[in-house]
Amino acid sequence: MKQLSKINVGKNVKVIKVTGEGALKRRIMDMGITKDTNIFVRKTAPLGDPIEISVRGYELTIRKADANIILVEECE
Repeated sequence: MKQLSKINVGKNVKVIKVTGEGALKRRIMDMGITKDTNIFVRKTAPLGDPIEISVRGYELTIRKADANIILVEECE
């Protein structure tokens, strides 16, 4: 398992767990990022923040701090 922020651009990953608590976790889940969701990492800013991802047909931008609480594994 890795944090979403550590995944390279162009990779497909599957969410294993969303750690964290309270409003931060709620915000991530409101974006549709829950267990077993597939995510495609589209682009990362030069300094790593923000990260552009595709989730369920939507293109989202997520902060690196938020990406750190999303644990994923790479798909084949």
